[in-house]
Amino acid sequence: MSVNKEFVLKELPLSVDMETKAVLKSLPKAHAALAELKGVASTIPNQIILVNTLGLQEAKDSSAIENIITTHDDLYKSELNFSSFHSLQAKEVQNYISALKKGFDLVTANGLITNSIIMDIQSELENNNAGFRKLPGTTLKNLSTGETIYTPPQDISDINRLMSNLERFMNDPSVSDYDPLIKLAIIHYQFESIHPFYDGNGRTGRILNILYLILQGLQALPILYLSNYIIKNKADYYRLLQQIRDNDHWEEWLLFMIVGIEKTSRETIELIHEIKKLMHEFKYKLRDNYKFYSQDLLNNLFKHPYTKIEFVVNDLNVSRITAANYLNKLSDDGLLRKCKIGTGNYYVNDSLFKILSNR
Repeated sequence: MSVNKEFVLKELPLSVDMETKAVLKSLPKAHAALAELKGVASTIPNQIILVNTLGLQEAKDSSAIENIITTHDDLYKSELNFSSFHSLQAKEVQNYISALKKGFDLVTANGLITNSIIMDIQSELENNNAGFRKLPGTTLKNLSTGETIYTPPQDISDINRLMSNLERFMNDPSVSDYDPLIKLAIIHYQFESIHPFYDGNGRTGRILNILYLILQGLQALPILYLSNYIIKNKADYYRLLQQIRDNDHWEEWLLFMIVGIEKTSRETIELIHEIKKLMHEFKYKLRDNYKFYSQDLLNNLFKHPYTKIEFVVNDLNVSRITAANYLNKLSDDGLLRKCKIGTGNYYVNDSLFKILSNR
């Protein structure tokens, strides 16, 4: 791979023409898929179900790109917060979910993606307040060969300048009138190239993708995630980022991201339809066979692929004995599977687990 030793990261907007014929041609399908996804998501009665279940999926996938590997089983066990279960990898993935939700709340409240919010997201991810890199020495290396592929800006003044410029590019429409999906691809490239933090740049950058779609009104909820697409095309993802730095070739990168948005939207629509169908099946089984059926109980069983007595107590405002009776009756009848960690019990919605883990 040829490396441009003289590469200097420029401020946005760039003088390169991003709106090539191929790029413009790819936009309508992606926008149509995003609009359909937004509509389908709005048909789920309790939308926190999607934020939770799809957020867990994204946290697992995004962390896997950074070689933080956890199983679905460990991830859902970790969400139960039993003191007898410890998984460092699952804990890191849980931090991702917290960072994602925090970012969503802040961007929704402020109507902006500020550097302060970006730092809050990274701080939640890494459990530190290191802020932007202040010391030189950060390089991006080929994990196989150890060769330095790219050296991001080293001086804190350059990092601050470039991040301030990126902040304006994200929030001020007068800076650039490109289509939001073209801008998203540029923002992702620019953020990963600035590499402003010592740790957590990749995961923070992937959270910014969905937050930007929300900021632009293209999604209402944080449910469209590109990490699974990036995992499937990891070599192309890194190659295309570097191709811009080496040769200023943008078209293939823009197409990669726009097609990724379209494909991921379609996959997420299908996933939501599967979850919705399963919810309907559960609803009829519960409503027809159990006097204790309620919409809140149904929501609980889909918000948490693994639930427990405390979750039902909180969601339904019932006593522990009542919650335990509900869950035990459902597990006795085969709707849930009862399991044990240490001295605690938890209850698995196997049908939902299968949909999510087979994605």
